[in-house]
Amino acid sequence: MRSTARLAATLGLTAAAVCGPLTGASVAAQSASPMSLYAPSALVLTMGHGESAAVASPARAVTLTCAPTASGTHPAAAQACAELRAAGGDLDALTTRGDVLCTREYAPVVVTVDGVWQGKRVSYERTFANACVKSAYGTSVFEF
Repeated sequence: MRSTARLAATLGLTAAAVCGPLTGASVAAQSASPMSLYAPSALVLTMGHGESAAVASPARAVTLTCAPTASGTHPAAAQACAELRAAGGDLDALTTRGDVLCTREYAPVVVTVDGVWQGKRVSYERTFANACVKSAYGTSVFEF
């Protein structure tokens, strides 16, 4: 049941993030200047406590739209988009901060990312040992 609710929330947020920038398309089509073309980059990021998304209790979800401009409910959308662009959209290529020291406490935190990045479908899941380790990874992308 939890996974069904999470899937429904993810799909709803993804649709809002992808379709939101398109609502002004009909107005722009009527104007003399054409819209610039760009590949959509809209993601839904979720965080929960547990070892996998299937069993995790969801704690938070945010949207992140990076094209044409950074927006969404992510608290640091512009910085997160810049980091994702620098990594070429590869979430595994995000680096860890070297100035963070974390305990060896095991309290798993799972992060999921679903949506599109530069027109390509993205589905990502990663489990961190604890919230400190999650915060040290990817600087601002997973900070929500």
